Amino acid sequence: MDKHLMQKLLILLGLLSFVPQAAFALPAGSTLPVAAAVVMAPDVHVDRLAAVEQAVTDAKGSADNAWMLTSAALVLLMTGPGLALFYGGLVRKKNVLGTMMQSFAMMAVVTVVWGLVGYSLAFGSGNSFIGGLHNLFLRGVGLQPDADYAATIPAQTYMVYQLMFAIITPALITGAFAERMKFSAMLLFLTLWSLFVYDPLAHMVWGKGGFLNASLGGRFPTLDFAGGTVVHISSGVSALVCALYLGKRLGYPKENMPPHSVVISFIGACLLWVGWFGFNAGSALAAGSLATSAFVATHFATAAAVVGWSTAEWLARGKPSALGAISGAVAGLVAITPASGFVRPMPALAIGAIAGVVCFWMVTKVKSRFGYDDSLDAFGVHGIGGTVGALLTGVFASSVINPIFKDANGNVLPSGVLEGNVHQILNQCVGVATAWVMAIVGTLILLKVVDVVIGLRVSEEHETQGLDLSQHGEEGYYWETSS
Repeated sequence: MDKHLMQKLLILLGLLSFVPQAAFALPAGSTLPVAAAVVMAPDVHVDRLAAVEQAVTDAKGSADNAWMLTSAALVLLMTGPGLALFYGGLVRKKNVLGTMMQSFAMMAVVTVVWGLVGYSLAFGSGNSFIGGLHNLFLRGVGLQPDADYAATIPAQTYMVYQLMFAIITPALITGAFAERMKFSAMLLFLTLWSLFVYDPLAHMVWGKGGFLNASLGGRFPTLDFAGGTVVHISSGVSALVCALYLGKRLGYPKENMPPHSVVISFIGACLLWVGWFGFNAGSALAAGSLATSAFVATHFATAAAVVGWSTAEWLARGKPSALGAISGAVAGLVAITPASGFVRPMPALAIGAIAGVVCFWMVTKVKSRFGYDDSLDAFGVHGIGGTVGALLTGVFASSVINPIFKDANGNVLPSGVLEGNVHQILNQCVGVATAWVMAIVGTLILLKVVDVVIGLRVSEEHETQGLDLSQHGEEGYYWETSS
């Protein structure tokens, strides 16, 4: 029997199985033409098949939504308590609360700004460089999906997930000016920075019609799965500009300024590692295999970066430190962020190991060579780690993992292509250069504006006293002052 005929017969039998027996039930002694029965069956089947398809769609949507809400919570966990503890442990005791308060303030302030105008500027319809005001006050951001961004989850879920990225990015910058910027200046500067640096860059890389958007037809499609350029290069490079503009802390580098509690920083780093799975795997925007791939790549790269940094430190200094290990973990997390949805586990290991060694060199050698006071190494870890990761994404990206990867003619590369190509590496360079320029120029202008309006730096008296008392009127170590 013909193979196709056999398949059609099997399908017909399957369809008939959906028709209830009641559809053929007749009163005793009555008859129904065969043609009538044949006409009824398809209608019943269509209704049932549509119901099954809708149930499957609803189930997938619910699963994706649950994963994305969980991921959003994980990313928020990265800022508070993750980053707050990580940074808080690295400063001196008199600045612990002041430093943690900076991260916590971003959780509140950026949320309000994002709802009012930030989301619209980043993801609303606009031009190649900035979104419009169509979604001002979250107008039009409802409970139905926005097919341009995520077809299976409510637009509000996508909005709140992206909000968590917008929160942590300016919070990362605070590590560079820790222990010496006024709280009021920090609030004004980072609010303006979110609007004029972060939102335009997010639109260019991820927004509809963005200049660098790889999935929506950007002019120079840059692969940035979860924020290597948008989050880490922008914040890390801006951190360097802040450190240079504000100048060094009083006594730096002659006075020893060790972390007051590496234990607290250790806990924060572990929370960052866990939360980062929401950051990277969540960027798949669905509970599917791509999320699994990003999750695995993230974990492998982070582990390799710990090994890379610790090995380099062991060889250079004779001992691997706990602070070095957790710094290496963060460097690996940063570097794999742009690549996590595009690479296999072994390239992820390579990216992490390279980032661990390069970031160690930047923090220990380059920083001391040039003498800038990047208090908590935001530039050395995030700026450099993000740059390394973004460039290596073009080297290792694979269409087997994500079909967004294209050749020089804009065609999706066939399954089996293992590595990037020159054309994509050039696109990555354009993305990196754009992020660097926006961060440098935007940060310089905004720092100057804030400095003129209210002043940036605390007085020498307040810096000596510490930010906890001078900026917030409280101490984080009451038991020590009462003894």
